[in-house]
Amino acid sequence: MSTAPSPIVIIVGTNRPSSMSRKIAEYYQSILNHLGAPSIILDLVNLPDDFTVSALYANSGKNEDFNNLRSLLEQTDKFVFIVPEYNGSYPGVLKAFIDGLPYPNSFANKKAALVGLSSNMQGAAIALSHLNDVFSYLGMNTLALRVKLAQIRSHFHDNVMSNALYKELLEMQAGQLIHF
Repeated sequence: MSTAPSPIVIIVGTNRPSSMSRKIAEYYQSILNHLGAPSIILDLVNLPDDFTVSALYANSGKNEDFNNLRSLLEQTDKFVFIVPEYNGSYPGVLKAFIDGLPYPNSFANKKAALVGLSSNMQGAAIALSHLNDVFSYLGMNTLALRVKLAQIRSHFHDNVMSNALYKELLEMQAGQLIHF
């Protein structure tokens, strides 16, 4: 008897409304769909506005909206993090979200793919390095292929990736994650 694979959770690493990260998450989901892998998008825009007060530390487990988002993480062993560069690193809201998850088991022995995007030429390379350090500490296994999408607004319009290398790297990474 075989069981269906749990969905890959694609995390939009910012709470900015209508973000480019969300658009890239949807694009990545279309790649996973084409490869036959189920997925769910967890967009940090859906975090409760007051979650750093109402859902963390002494209030852990008390905010139902936060708990619903957290429960998506318990249903899977694989993640894709779509991470925009904010001030040379990843968004603080992503760090606060990670800090609000049960330690140490939320990410231990789970697997992740990292995708960085930026308006500059670095493609969030430093942000992905910082995030990878956090995941190493938490026991998460990350794919070696970290896709860095530099100057993303020049290469992605109307759900089309015009940069052939970016498209190829995202497809390659998605395939690797499925078999990881």
